Amino acid sequence: MDTVIRNGTLITPAGVFSADVGIAGERIAAIVTVGARSPRPHGTVELDATGCYVIPGGIDPHVHLQMPVGDYTSSDDFTSGTIAAALGGTTTVIDFVEPEPGEPLLEALAKRRAKADDRVAVDYGLHMTIPAWHADHPETLHALPEVMAAGASSFKLYLAYAGLRLDDAQLYRAMKAIADVGGLPIMHCENGPVCEILRAQAVARGNITPIYHALTRPPRQEAEAVSHAIDFAALVRSPLYVVHVSCEESMLRIRAARARAGARLPRPYGETCPQYLLLDKTALDAPGGERLICAPPLRTEKDNKALWDGLAFEDLDVLATDHCPFTVAEKIGHANFTTIPGGLPSIEARLSLAHHFGRQHGMTLNRWVEVCCANPARIFGLRRKGQIAPGFDADLVIFDPKRWVTIQAGRGGVSPPTLHEQVDWSPYEGLRVQGWPRDVFSRGRVIVRDGEFVGQVGWGHFIRRERG
Repeated sequence: MDTVIRNGTLITPAGVFSADVGIAGERIAAIVTVGARSPRPHGTVELDATGCYVIPGGIDPHVHLQMPVGDYTSSDDFTSGTIAAALGGTTTVIDFVEPEPGEPLLEALAKRRAKADDRVAVDYGLHMTIPAWHADHPETLHALPEVMAAGASSFKLYLAYAGLRLDDAQLYRAMKAIADVGGLPIMHCENGPVCEILRAQAVARGNITPIYHALTRPPRQEAEAVSHAIDFAALVRSPLYVVHVSCEESMLRIRAARARAGARLPRPYGETCPQYLLLDKTALDAPGGERLICAPPLRTEKDNKALWDGLAFEDLDVLATDHCPFTVAEKIGHANFTTIPGGLPSIEARLSLAHHFGRQHGMTLNRWVEVCCANPARIFGLRRKGQIAPGFDADLVIFDPKRWVTIQAGRGGVSPPTLHEQVDWSPYEGLRVQGWPRDVFSRGRVIVRDGEFVGQVGWGHFIRRERG
């Protein structure tokens, strides 16, 4: 073996057990349970993981790195964002392609790859967005087999935002075309027209502070859009992945659809994010509330609890981040809440937040690994990721469950910072969490050692994903 990780406690969806992990080249080559009769493997390099967990590398299937949003661009580029991901124990991310009006999908995919290739520190994939300006063009939907062949097997569809939002005819055509090629539609579910009316009414009344961002995007309009997406998926007999579920009402719609699922009616998947588990809308009314604007908005403590239960007890499938950071200077000074760029940072703290707070909400260690690692790999067609088994990529995290960390952003003069995201604040600033990655492997190579990044920019590969 090139490397052996000894004496760690392996955490997988199926079990928790002590074992040695042998790595040869970029793959896991052997797992030998401590105390088994099989001879223990020996490696050129051996790491002692006594007292630590060994888990699959985290997979964050929802990030927005160097993403243009109006006059702004998210502050983490492909380099800084993937280094932060690595330091947080995430070894694969999936970002997005957003074609310009009239731009062929394959050209947009190549352009996005050109921005990321040779700049990423971990492996990455891409979802293909089908905006409203493409959904009416037959040549766009005819290109989906080529997009699938190029490795983008999931397609982002929006029910909100002018220009991106699909009307019902466009939604049907797009979902039918995706189903026909075996792709996976991933859906932003908010009733965009209703939100726009409520936002305009609030501004006209002089209600312009950040709390009105939440009040003009109420939970019911999100839940209604979730039901809308589920009904269209059933119509075309397509699977469906609902991103950033923020409220109990939406989760209940997903739960009900799962109860109806069967051989001819695929089961929908649900994703939530740390902000919808740990923050609530009252923070929008506090000093600095403008930083916490994201869509869907923050909800209530009751929703927080319901979503934790959904993750712990399998009403939801994935914990992603929707990582889309903007600096304090970019968030402040706006005339009203409608012009503040939306998005929050979370890419580095996700695994540790889920470990610390998940245990307080009934999440087992197995389920922690399932929602952060194994399920994203399975759902999004990352065939060699998300598991600790021979033949899988040696994407591994040695996670120290006893280490206490106080979360602090890295660009505000704090020394030493906890986080390495290229943004000067964190929604979780000051939170103390128990458990943090010690060492991280990407395809057999150590990229984080004792909490320090020792990897190489450009090491990450574009992963051509197949159907999940």
